[in-house]
Amino acid sequence: MPDLAKVGGQKFDHGHAFVLSGGAGRTGAARLAARGALRIGAGLVTLGVPPSAQMEVATQITALMLRRVADCDALIAVLEDARINALCLGPGLGLGDDAAGLVDAVLGEGHLNLRRRIVFDADALTLIAQGGARMTALNENAILTPHGGEFARLFPDIADRLAAGQMSTYDKVSATRDAAARSGAIVLFKGAQTVIAHPDGRASFHAAMHDRAAPWLATAGAGDVLAGFITGLLARGFAPMLAAEAATWLHVECARVFGAGLIAEDLPEVLPPVLRALEA
Repeated sequence: MPDLAKVGGQKFDHGHAFVLSGGAGRTGAARLAARGALRIGAGLVTLGVPPSAQMEVATQITALMLRRVADCDALIAVLEDARINALCLGPGLGLGDDAAGLVDAVLGEGHLNLRRRIVFDADALTLIAQGGARMTALNENAILTPHGGEFARLFPDIADRLAAGQMSTYDKVSATRDAAARSGAIVLFKGAQTVIAHPDGRASFHAAMHDRAAPWLATAGAGDVLAGFITGLLARGFAPMLAAEAATWLHVECARVFGAGLIAEDLPEVLPPVLRALEA
């Protein structure tokens, strides 16, 4: 397993994560994800922003980098840099034609073909659900991070079967495994009982309940930070399944350590003491 405390080297040895932002007034989610990726150890994190949001983002960031991404052609040009080894697409992205073009640029044949490890979150999940061909382009380098509503849009028949089978043997683990097998991607089905499944049938169960309860995670932006944690671990060299599992555990642990009053911005800032406690 890659070491979060790897010694030596320079920033690019610790990975370069790229997070795409939505337009003006919709940049907060991407900034939360980018901060999470940076805090969890990515050597460099760049926010890709449309021209309309460039000044808004520039006034809100310090350690994060900024790159202007006007359209899908600009995104393809940016990603010619092989040092960018992890991508987060979706938080605050929007659902318009411009956003759909960015998703297609990532998924389209002749471009990346998912050779990079990519987290698809939030609006990117809805856009994948709206375009059947987008689902077929996924592979095990992709991580889908749906909540219940997004899962139902992506996999309506599986969600219906889960809803009908809540009193039978068809449970959330079975549903997530089926979704991963169908999509060919890692699926992280969020909730108080989070399930993570690999297309090969492996699955893990993460319950934020009882002595691991973290009700404070029910706050706007918490999922964006989780997407950033995963992206940062991908940049560090974690395999997608392991990145999803480790980020999920750390996400809950950060909320438990902080406690009542948590807001999404707190999660990346409480991560350092959580990591230090693991080393003790």
